[in-house]
Amino acid sequence: MSMSWADARFMLERARGLIRRGLASLRTRGLGPTWARVRRQFARRAPPISRPLWFPAAGPFAPFTVPASEAPCASIVIPVYNQAAYTLACLRALAAHPAAATCEIIVVDDGSTDETGAWMPQIDGLRYHRRPTNGGFIAACNDGAALAQGDYLVFLNNDTVPQPGWLDALLATFDAHAGVGLVGAQLVYPDGRLQEAGGVVFDDGSAWNYGRFDSPDDPRYASLRDADYCSGAAIAVPAELFRETGGFDARYAPAYYEDTDLAFSLRAHGLRVLYQPASRVVHLEGVTSGTDTGSGTKAYQVRNRDVFAAKWKDALARQPQAGSLPTAGSIVRPRRQILVVDAETPRPDHDSASLRLVNLMRLLVADDAHVVFLPADLHYVERDTDRLRRHGIESWHAPFATRPAAWLREHGPRFDVVMLSRHYVAAEFLPLVRRFAPQARVVFDTVDLHFLRELRGAELADDAGLRRTAERTRDREFALMRQADTTLVVSPVEREMLSTLLPEVRVEVVANLHEMATTGLPFGQRRDLVFVGGFRHPPNVDAVQWFGRHIFPLIHARQPDIRFHCIGMSPPADVLALQSQPGIVVHGHVADVGPYMDGARIAIAPLRFGAGVKGKINLSMAHGQPVVATSCAVEGMHLTDGHDVLVADEADAFAEAVLRLYGDAGLWQRLSGNGRENIARHFSMEAARDTVQRVFRHQGRPE
Repeated sequence: MSMSWADARFMLERARGLIRRGLASLRTRGLGPTWARVRRQFARRAPPISRPLWFPAAGPFAPFTVPASEAPCASIVIPVYNQAAYTLACLRALAAHPAAATCEIIVVDDGSTDETGAWMPQIDGLRYHRRPTNGGFIAACNDGAALAQGDYLVFLNNDTVPQPGWLDALLATFDAHAGVGLVGAQLVYPDGRLQEAGGVVFDDGSAWNYGRFDSPDDPRYASLRDADYCSGAAIAVPAELFRETGGFDARYAPAYYEDTDLAFSLRAHGLRVLYQPASRVVHLEGVTSGTDTGSGTKAYQVRNRDVFAAKWKDALARQPQAGSLPTAGSIVRPRRQILVVDAETPRPDHDSASLRLVNLMRLLVADDAHVVFLPADLHYVERDTDRLRRHGIESWHAPFATRPAAWLREHGPRFDVVMLSRHYVAAEFLPLVRRFAPQARVVFDTVDLHFLRELRGAELADDAGLRRTAERTRDREFALMRQADTTLVVSPVEREMLSTLLPEVRVEVVANLHEMATTGLPFGQRRDLVFVGGFRHPPNVDAVQWFGRHIFPLIHARQPDIRFHCIGMSPPADVLALQSQPGIVVHGHVADVGPYMDGARIAIAPLRFGAGVKGKINLSMAHGQPVVATSCAVEGMHLTDGHDVLVADEADAFAEAVLRLYGDAGLWQRLSGNGRENIARHFSMEAARDTVQRVFRHQGRPE
């Protein structure tokens, strides 16, 4: 497809933005860090490739052992009728990659006449139950459920090869999400093509295996999602719930539509049916019953559709029209659909803005919105992209999204709200959104007021060139605020400033969002000082250099046993050089900062310029770790010197505050408790819920 005018305009705005940010970076960071940033921006990223499918080695039967527990979390029920070789492969797969969860495996033999009866008793740990007569799939499953001892029932076809991690992913879904009644796996063909990403049911009772024959890596199928039903080839359901709802309905005997009926029954009880792509199972579809609906057991599929349609007539009236083609937008209706665009995939382990964005999207999902995330760089970042998907966020990337204009042309009509994060992202995308999603309300998320941060940095450096750059950034941010329907800032201070400068603009505050953490070690078992902050952010570089050169030497001279731990991604040479001073350790990026939050006695935030609210302070206070900070660092954070934080702006006073807090257990305990109260009151998920609902629930653009 040739490049359109929309594509060309987008690329022109992106080029301008990159040049502007590159020149600003040269002035504030220097050539080396700027060049590293450019290389990172344009680095080629390989597209995601599905994990190679695993299959057990074929071979003659020999006895082996399968996982077993006397107190299982899950009971895996496998109904079988002949096809002993397929059952053997399934059991070998379960034995080769045992789950972390305790389980029992129950094979229910529905009257097989092949080797099944000879082989199954020889498999150690297997619970083998032989029915006296053939009763069909439903009868076999219900028999297995009656025998099961686990908290969860997992129904698994014998013509499957479960992939490593499949069971733990299914079970973890119940813990991670509220109100879940059933979870189904992603089913794939042996050649790797997708067989089913959850099922769609139409108004006449007919069904559709969503995603059939597509790539399982396609973002449409790679996220946790509500489904009309999930095929019973690999599903999990709480055992007590299954029994309370009567199990698989015998009116569908011997088979077909029992799984769809169960899903509808659970939803009628207010429970969710979820498709979990992190649980992958190879399914040799049709091995047992064939694929011909005109004869054999498969013929019951046609008959049972009418039975199902009669039973669920009222519910089916709300389903899509028969013959319509399910799309990424249609299968999640009538839920609100919200598009979020940021410069790159958020990495909550690296910076507070990422943590805020992830938690904001989680709040939207919890408010029954369907959230779609598009990174402007279109990169797939395996761990972080997959994290969003586990939260139920539909996350796109190349090669499935290649040009923003083309992607928005296809998907724009589905969105009720579009949120654009950061002024340079909004400048690129806002014209495309207005063209291809004219019905959507646009929310401009400033993340922080970039111009304010740049202006304060220019004043600190007394640099006229940086001041002019900040003024140009201000003009761009203000223009975007006027074009957007709502602007988000992170502090009341920023909202009050904008209410004076731009009284016509609707501004809402969504601050940093944190979950309360454990309080960690008590005062007497904690040691040292810690700073957490990424060094792609110039205020953090300045803060650490100022602390390391002018404040920490004063602390070290009076108490040389105190060490300063500096944590953050991409520390520049000037920060690394601080390690030449005794007591300073520069760690760089740390995958898990928990031990430092729980074990360091004091967190420091010696920022001399910046804007917004500081995630490093929120993070420490959420862990009950007291903070010594500057006035700039605590701006707009509802903190009071001496009550929930210590504030000092001069080097001598900052060092004195650190030493005082380091030796005063009573003051430390008071600041710790009050700091946690501040997080719960102002920066928790619950504190933001009303504002988020007010901003994102509104339907349609304002008149």
